[in-house]
Formats: sequence, C-alpha cells, structure tokens
Amino acid sequence: MGEAMSVFETLRAAADPARAAQMSAYMRDQFPFLGISTPERRKLSRGSLRRLGRQDVDWDFVAECWRLPEREFQYLANDYLRGIAAALSPADIPRIRHLVVQKSWWDTVDSLDMVVGQIALRYPEVNQTLLAWSVDENFWLRRLAIDHQRNRREQTDTVLLERILVNNLGQSEFFINKAIGWALRDYSKTDPDWVRGFLGRHRGAMAALSVKEASKYI
Repeated sequence: MGEAMSVFETLRAAADPARAAQMSAYMRDQFPFLGISTPERRKLSRGSLRRLGRQDVDWDFVAECWRLPEREFQYLANDYLRGIAAALSPADIPRIRHLVVQKSWWDTVDSLDMVVGQIALRYPEVNQTLLAWSVDENFWLRRLAIDHQRNRREQTDTVLLERILVNNLGQSEFFINKAIGWALRDYSKTDPDWVRGFLGRHRGAMAALSVKEASKYI
C-alpha cells in the first residue's frame, strides 16, 4: 500500500476547505469532500495510478478508497479502474457490484457503468448479470445496467438494450428515467431510426423525462 498511501497523502495535502463545502453542497451534502477539482485530482494522482496500473489489479487499494470518507477517494478508485479496465474479467464483477451499492450516487455509478460495459463487451456472458441487475431492487444497479452500453456506437447490442430498458419503464425514480433517456439519446447519434422505433413501440409506458432526453438529437 506504499504507493496508495503516497497518493492519499498527496490529495489530503491539496485539500481546500472552502471549495470542499461548495462541492458537498452541489452533491446535496451526500458526502464530505477534500475540495479538489477533477483536473487537479487527476494531475496529482497520474503518476501513482500509472505505477499502480503496472501491477496486478489492486482491490485492496480500491477498497481503501471506498472506505475513506472524502468523495475524491472514490473518484480516485474509479480513475484507477477505468485505467485498468482491460485487465478486468467477469470474476471482478461481484467486487464492482459491491462498489455500486456502497456510497451510491450518480457520480460514481456513472463511471462504474463504463467499466462494467467494457468487461461485458469482451465477455458477453456478463450480459446475463446485467439483465438480472436491470430488475434488481437496488435502483443504482438498474441504472448501471441501463447505461452500460453508452459510447458503444455500432457495437451496441440493441436486443439487450431494449430488454433492459423495457424492464425499467413505468418507474417514478428520477435517476432511472433520466438514465433511460440518456441511453437512448446516446444511441440516437449512431442509429436514430432505431431510437425512433423504440419510442414508437414504448412511448406510452415511458416517463416524459425519458422521452425528452431520448428525443434531443432526433
């Protein structure tokens, strides 16, 4: 944990209490912050994450980031996981699930969805897990399942996308309805006709927010 302790100390030394209060307020006071902007955090941690990335996947480092109270440490773990995503496999999915359901909010979940999406693209058997997550009682797992194919473009599995989205129609949860709209809006840049077709098939069951977001570019 030597490298990990070094980067933790570096970030703590850069804390800005005034900015921390503003950042916490922006996130509805869900978590305390150090007060470090994303560009600054990435600049300060780049060397350490590069060195950690040359080693085997360090889940102890990730767990410690999640244990620490300030939100920047969870962002640090997400930066690390995105950087080593190519080394992750289905065996790592249960660990990622634990992160999703602990200290849950859109900021970490919307980063972890890309990590899971990369694993699932290489290992299609993970799609069954994502289908299960799409009907889980925990709506953050459902949100991740909905949005895990963002930025896949032509590699999007539209059959899977539709099944997951349909599993989440008729919801009152803001974060679910927003995610449905984002997933459709993102894919509309690649195949607007498919998204129009989806809206034609399911508009009656969709929240107005989802339709508004999905229709932004079509």
